[in-house]
Amino acid sequence: MTSPTPTPAPTPEGASPRIPALSLIFGYGPVLVLPIAALAAWTGMPLALLMGQIWGAAILIFLAGVARGLSFFTPGGTHISQMATMALRFSLGLLALIAGPSTGFGLLILGYASIALTDPWLASWGGAPGHFARLRPPQMVVAIVGLIALFLLAPR
Repeated sequence: MTSPTPTPAPTPEGASPRIPALSLIFGYGPVLVLPIAALAAWTGMPLALLMGQIWGAAILIFLAGVARGLSFFTPGGTHISQMATMALRFSLGLLALIAGPSTGFGLLILGYASIALTDPWLASWGGAPGHFARLRPPQMVVAIVGLIALFLLAPR
């Protein structure tokens, strides 16, 4: 007798709308680098724009991996929407790495805005932890503010 492939059970923390402290620290910490990079670029710090572009792309690509990793824990298996969000984030991040500054920051703004929209929806049906519904929109606003400032400071 064979049993179906076991899937990991969702954790109580995953269903909770309460944002864990580590999610606040590791969620806001990396995105705060983007407004700091914009401030550094505004003060004329060399390479601040380039570092902001590389950092923003790296975090977006990392968040693509987070989306893929979460799909392994979805009861019933991976959903196409999880794979689509992963592919979108990865593609935008990769393209932002090789694009010029204006285009790169535009792609990153699009990618981070998509996270603010998709993660609450994914959380509503169990495709992401419940607290993502509350964490992601304001977290992505911080990132987007920094990215818009970098976009405005980038040479055309």
